[in-house]
Amino acid sequence: MNQLRSESSRNTLKSLNDLRLAVLIDADNISYAHIKGMMEEATRYGTPTFKRIYGDWTKPNLGGWKGVLLENAITPIQQYGYTKGKNATDSAMIIDAMDILYSGKVDGFCIISSDSDFTRLAVRLREAGMRVIGMGEKKTPDPFIVACDKFIYIEVISQNYEPEPEEDSAPAAKSSSKTSKPSSTKSRQTKGRGRQKPSVEKDMVKLIQLSVSDVADEDGWAFLGEVGTMILKKKPSFDPRNYGFSKLTPLLKDLKIFEFDERQVNGSNVRHIYVRDKNA
Repeated sequence: MNQLRSESSRNTLKSLNDLRLAVLIDADNISYAHIKGMMEEATRYGTPTFKRIYGDWTKPNLGGWKGVLLENAITPIQQYGYTKGKNATDSAMIIDAMDILYSGKVDGFCIISSDSDFTRLAVRLREAGMRVIGMGEKKTPDPFIVACDKFIYIEVISQNYEPEPEEDSAPAAKSSSKTSKPSSTKSRQTKGRGRQKPSVEKDMVKLIQLSVSDVADEDGWAFLGEVGTMILKKKPSFDPRNYGFSKLTPLLKDLKIFEFDERQVNGSNVRHIYVRDKNA
Protein backbone atom coordinates (compact mmCIF):
# COMPACT_ATOMS: atom_id res chain seq x y z
CA MET A 1 0.00 0.00 0.00
CA ASN A 2 2.79 2.40 0.93
CA GLN A 3 4.52 1.64 -2.37
CA LEU A 4 1.37 2.49 -4.31
CA ARG A 5 0.98 5.74 -2.39
CA SER A 6 4.62 6.63 -3.02
CA GLU A 7 4.25 5.91 -6.74
CA SER A 8 1.17 8.12 -6.88
CA SER A 9 3.02 10.94 -5.12
CA ARG A 10 5.93 10.72 -7.58
CA ASN A 11 3.55 10.88 -10.53
CA THR A 12 1.82 13.90 -9.00
CA LEU A 13 5.12 15.73 -8.50
CA LYS A 14 6.18 14.93 -12.05
CA SER A 15 2.93 16.23 -13.50
CA LEU A 16 3.27 19.47 -11.55
CA ASN A 17 6.80 20.03 -12.86
CA ASP A 18 5.58 19.46 -16.43
CA LEU A 19 2.81 22.07 -16.23
CA ARG A 20 2.56 24.71 -18.93
CA LEU A 21 2.24 28.00 -17.06
CA ALA A 22 0.96 31.44 -17.94
CA VAL A 23 3.01 33.94 -15.92
CA LEU A 24 1.11 37.22 -15.51
CA ILE A 25 2.76 40.13 -13.69
CA ASP A 26 1.08 43.22 -12.26
CA ALA A 27 3.75 45.91 -12.73
CA ASP A 28 1.80 48.39 -10.60
CA ASN A 29 2.19 46.24 -7.47
CA ILE A 30 5.52 44.45 -7.95
CA SER A 31 9.07 45.79 -8.08
CA TYR A 32 11.38 44.82 -10.94
CA ALA A 33 14.28 44.35 -8.48
CA HIS A 34 13.47 40.68 -7.86
CA ILE A 35 12.51 39.63 -11.39
CA LYS A 36 15.30 37.04 -11.70
CA GLY A 37 14.23 35.27 -8.53
CA MET A 38 10.54 35.40 -9.45
CA MET A 39 11.05 33.88 -12.89
CA GLU A 40 13.32 31.14 -11.58
CA GLU A 41 10.78 30.39 -8.86
CA ALA A 42 8.08 29.99 -11.51
CA THR A 43 10.14 27.35 -13.31
CA ARG A 44 10.04 25.20 -10.17
CA TYR A 45 6.35 24.60 -10.80
CA GLY A 46 6.29 24.27 -14.57
CA THR A 47 7.37 25.72 -17.92
CA PRO A 48 6.38 29.37 -18.50
CA THR A 49 4.56 29.35 -21.83
CA PHE A 50 3.05 32.84 -21.61
CA LYS A 51 5.08 35.59 -19.92
CA ARG A 52 3.26 38.92 -19.82
CA ILE A 53 3.48 42.03 -17.70
CA TYR A 54 0.79 44.70 -17.44
CA GLY A 55 1.08 48.41 -16.76
CA ASP A 56 0.94 51.92 -18.16
CA TRP A 57 4.42 52.13 -19.66
CA THR A 58 4.08 55.86 -20.27
CA LYS A 59 4.48 56.39 -16.51
CA PRO A 60 8.04 57.11 -15.34
CA ASN A 61 7.70 54.96 -12.21
CA LEU A 62 7.67 51.82 -14.38
CA GLY A 63 10.88 52.78 -16.17
CA GLY A 64 12.94 50.27 -14.20
CA TRP A 65 11.06 47.38 -15.75
CA LYS A 66 12.10 48.21 -19.31
CA GLY A 67 15.69 47.10 -18.78
CA VAL A 68 14.79 43.60 -17.60
CA LEU A 69 11.91 42.65 -19.90
CA LEU A 70 14.07 41.63 -22.88
CA GLU A 71 16.48 39.74 -20.64
CA ASN A 72 13.62 37.56 -19.39
CA ALA A 73 11.57 37.41 -22.62
CA ILE A 74 8.55 39.02 -20.96
CA THR A 75 5.98 40.68 -23.21
CA PRO A 76 4.82 44.12 -21.95
CA ILE A 77 1.12 44.85 -22.32
CA GLN A 78 0.24 48.54 -22.47
CA GLN A 79 -2.83 49.59 -20.49
CA TYR A 80 -3.66 53.28 -20.15
CA GLY A 81 -5.36 54.54 -17.02
CA TYR A 82 -8.64 55.84 -18.40
CA THR A 83 -9.68 57.45 -15.12
CA LYS A 84 -7.38 59.16 -12.65
CA GLY A 85 -7.05 57.18 -9.44
CA LYS A 86 -8.46 54.00 -11.00
CA ASN A 87 -6.33 50.96 -11.81
CA ALA A 88 -7.11 49.72 -15.32
CA THR A 89 -4.22 47.21 -15.28
CA ASP A 90 -6.19 44.70 -13.19
CA SER A 91 -9.01 44.49 -15.71
CA ALA A 92 -6.65 43.96 -18.65
CA MET A 93 -4.81 41.24 -16.79
CA ILE A 94 -8.02 39.45 -15.80
CA ILE A 95 -9.40 39.58 -19.37
CA ASP A 96 -6.15 38.16 -20.75
CA ALA A 97 -6.14 35.41 -18.12
CA MET A 98 -9.62 34.28 -19.16
CA ASP A 99 -8.64 34.37 -22.86
CA ILE A 100 -5.62 32.19 -22.10
CA LEU A 101 -7.78 29.86 -20.02
CA TYR A 102 -10.22 29.26 -22.86
CA SER A 103 -7.40 28.81 -25.37
CA GLY A 104 -6.58 25.52 -23.66
CA LYS A 105 -2.84 26.07 -24.08
CA VAL A 106 -1.84 26.07 -20.40
CA ASP A 107 -2.26 23.87 -17.33
CA GLY A 108 -1.78 26.55 -14.71
CA PHE A 109 -1.24 30.22 -13.93
CA CYS A 110 1.39 32.12 -11.97
CA ILE A 111 -0.10 35.44 -10.83
CA ILE A 112 2.52 37.86 -9.53
CA SER A 113 0.87 40.65 -7.57
CA SER A 114 0.19 41.83 -4.03
CA ASP A 115 -3.31 43.02 -4.95
CA SER A 116 -6.36 41.30 -3.46
CA ASP A 117 -8.35 42.27 -6.59
CA PHE A 118 -7.08 39.04 -8.17
CA THR A 119 -8.76 36.86 -5.54
CA ARG A 120 -11.82 36.12 -7.66
CA LEU A 121 -9.63 35.42 -10.69
CA ALA A 122 -7.60 32.84 -8.74
CA VAL A 123 -10.79 31.18 -7.52
CA ARG A 124 -12.26 31.07 -11.04
CA LEU A 125 -9.09 29.57 -12.52
CA ARG A 126 -9.03 26.85 -9.89
CA GLU A 127 -12.69 26.10 -10.57
CA ALA A 128 -11.65 25.48 -14.17
CA GLY A 129 -9.08 22.90 -13.05
CA MET A 130 -6.05 25.18 -13.32
CA ARG A 131 -3.22 25.09 -10.80
CA VAL A 132 -2.69 28.62 -9.48
CA ILE A 133 0.65 29.80 -8.09
CA GLY A 134 0.70 33.23 -6.45
CA MET A 135 3.67 35.47 -5.70
CA GLY A 136 3.56 38.72 -3.78
CA GLU A 137 4.91 40.69 -0.87
CA LYS A 138 4.12 39.80 2.73
CA LYS A 139 1.58 42.64 2.77
CA THR A 140 -0.61 40.64 0.36
CA PRO A 141 -4.13 40.26 1.83
CA ASP A 142 -5.08 36.77 3.04
CA PRO A 143 -8.05 36.33 0.64
CA PHE A 144 -5.73 36.30 -2.38
CA ILE A 145 -3.23 34.04 -0.63
CA VAL A 146 -5.75 31.34 0.29
CA ALA A 147 -7.34 31.51 -3.17
CA CYS A 148 -4.10 30.10 -4.65
CA ASP A 149 -2.87 26.52 -4.58
CA LYS A 150 0.54 27.81 -3.53
CA PHE A 151 1.66 31.31 -2.55
CA ILE A 152 5.29 32.43 -2.28
CA TYR A 153 6.48 35.60 -0.58
CA ILE A 154 8.81 37.68 -2.73
CA GLU A 155 10.84 38.65 0.34
CA VAL A 156 11.71 34.97 0.81
CA ILE A 157 12.65 34.54 -2.86
CA SER A 158 14.89 37.62 -2.80
CA GLN A 159 17.02 36.25 0.05
CA ASN A 160 18.69 33.90 -2.44
CA TYR A 161 19.65 36.82 -4.69
CA GLU A 162 21.16 39.26 -2.21
CA PRO A 163 24.53 40.67 -3.35
CA GLU A 164 27.64 39.70 -1.43
CA PRO A 165 28.66 42.26 1.20
CA GLU A 166 31.48 44.53 0.08
CA GLU A 167 34.87 44.13 1.71
CA ASP A 168 36.36 47.08 3.61
CA SER A 169 38.82 48.65 1.19
CA ALA A 170 41.40 49.78 3.77
CA PRO A 171 42.00 46.41 5.46
CA ALA A 172 41.94 44.69 2.06
CA ALA A 173 44.79 46.88 0.82
CA LYS A 174 46.97 45.94 3.81
CA SER A 175 46.15 42.22 3.70
CA SER A 176 48.23 39.76 1.73
CA SER A 177 46.69 37.59 -0.98
CA LYS A 178 46.85 34.59 1.36
CA THR A 179 44.71 36.24 4.02
CA SER A 180 42.22 38.02 1.76
CA LYS A 181 40.66 34.82 0.37
CA PRO A 182 39.77 33.29 3.76
CA SER A 183 38.42 36.68 4.82
CA SER A 184 35.97 36.66 1.89
CA THR A 185 34.91 33.13 2.70
CA LYS A 186 34.43 34.02 6.34
CA SER A 187 32.23 36.99 5.46
CA ARG A 188 29.92 34.78 3.38
CA GLN A 189 29.72 32.21 6.18
CA THR A 190 29.00 34.93 8.70
CA LYS A 191 26.25 36.23 6.44
CA GLY A 192 24.59 32.81 6.43
CA ARG A 193 24.89 32.37 10.20
CA GLY A 194 23.97 35.94 11.03
CA ARG A 195 20.43 35.69 9.67
CA GLN A 196 18.39 34.39 12.58
CA LYS A 197 15.80 31.79 11.65
CA PRO A 198 12.23 32.87 12.46
CA SER A 199 10.57 30.61 15.00
CA VAL A 200 7.75 28.35 13.82
CA GLU A 201 4.45 29.52 15.26
CA LYS A 202 2.53 27.17 17.57
CA ASP A 203 -0.42 27.18 15.18
CA MET A 204 1.88 26.17 12.34
CA VAL A 205 3.38 23.32 14.39
CA LYS A 206 -0.11 22.08 15.19
CA LEU A 207 -1.08 22.26 11.51
CA ILE A 208 1.98 20.19 10.58
CA GLN A 209 1.15 17.59 13.23
CA LEU A 210 -2.43 17.32 11.99
CA SER A 211 -1.23 17.02 8.39
CA VAL A 212 1.07 14.15 9.34
CA SER A 213 -1.83 12.46 11.11
CA ASP A 214 -4.15 12.99 8.12
CA VAL A 215 -1.95 11.04 5.68
CA ALA A 216 -0.38 8.55 8.10
CA ASP A 217 -0.89 4.80 7.87
CA GLU A 218 -2.06 2.54 10.69
CA ASP A 219 1.38 2.70 12.34
CA GLY A 220 1.48 6.49 12.25
CA TRP A 221 4.05 6.77 9.42
CA ALA A 222 3.39 9.36 6.72
CA PHE A 223 5.18 9.82 3.40
CA LEU A 224 6.87 13.22 3.53
CA GLY A 225 5.77 14.16 0.00
CA GLU A 226 2.13 13.67 0.94
CA VAL A 227 2.64 15.63 4.16
CA GLY A 228 3.93 18.63 2.20
CA THR A 229 0.98 18.45 -0.18
CA MET A 230 -1.50 18.29 2.70
CA ILE A 231 0.07 21.30 4.44
CA LEU A 232 -0.22 23.37 1.25
CA LYS A 233 -3.88 22.45 0.90
CA LYS A 234 -4.51 23.84 4.37
CA LYS A 235 -2.14 26.82 4.17
CA PRO A 236 -1.04 27.88 0.65
CA SER A 237 1.52 30.38 1.98
CA PHE A 238 3.49 27.66 3.80
CA ASP A 239 7.09 27.49 2.68
CA PRO A 240 10.06 26.11 4.67
CA ARG A 241 12.03 29.15 3.49
CA ASN A 242 9.70 31.34 5.56
CA TYR A 243 11.48 29.85 8.58
CA GLY A 244 15.01 29.78 7.21
CA PHE A 245 15.01 26.22 5.83
CA SER A 246 15.48 25.25 2.21
CA LYS A 247 13.40 22.07 2.47
CA LEU A 248 10.64 20.55 4.59
CA THR A 249 12.81 17.76 6.04
CA PRO A 250 15.30 19.98 7.95
CA LEU A 251 12.42 22.10 9.24
CA LEU A 252 10.65 19.06 10.70
CA LYS A 253 13.90 17.74 12.17
CA ASP A 254 14.50 21.08 13.84
CA LEU A 255 11.12 20.84 15.59
CA LYS A 256 12.38 17.67 17.36
CA ILE A 257 8.88 16.22 17.70
CA PHE A 258 9.05 13.80 14.76
CA GLU A 259 10.95 10.63 14.03
CA PHE A 260 12.11 9.73 10.53
CA ASP A 261 12.53 6.58 8.47
CA GLU A 262 14.20 6.29 5.05
CA ARG A 263 12.86 3.46 2.89
CA GLN A 264 14.44 2.28 -0.32
CA VAL A 265 12.11 1.79 -3.27
CA ASN A 266 12.24 -1.75 -4.64
CA GLY A 267 14.53 -2.12 -7.64
CA SER A 268 16.02 1.38 -7.45
CA ASN A 269 18.40 3.59 -5.49
CA VAL A 270 15.60 6.00 -4.63
CA ARG A 271 14.88 6.48 -0.93
CA HIS A 272 11.63 7.91 0.39
CA ILE A 273 11.42 9.68 3.72
CA TYR A 274 8.62 8.84 6.13
CA VAL A 275 7.80 10.82 9.26
CA ARG A 276 5.91 10.01 12.46
CA ASP A 277 4.83 12.16 15.40
CA LYS A 278 6.66 11.05 18.52
CA ASN A 279 3.65 11.93 20.66
CA ALA A 280 1.07 10.16 18.49
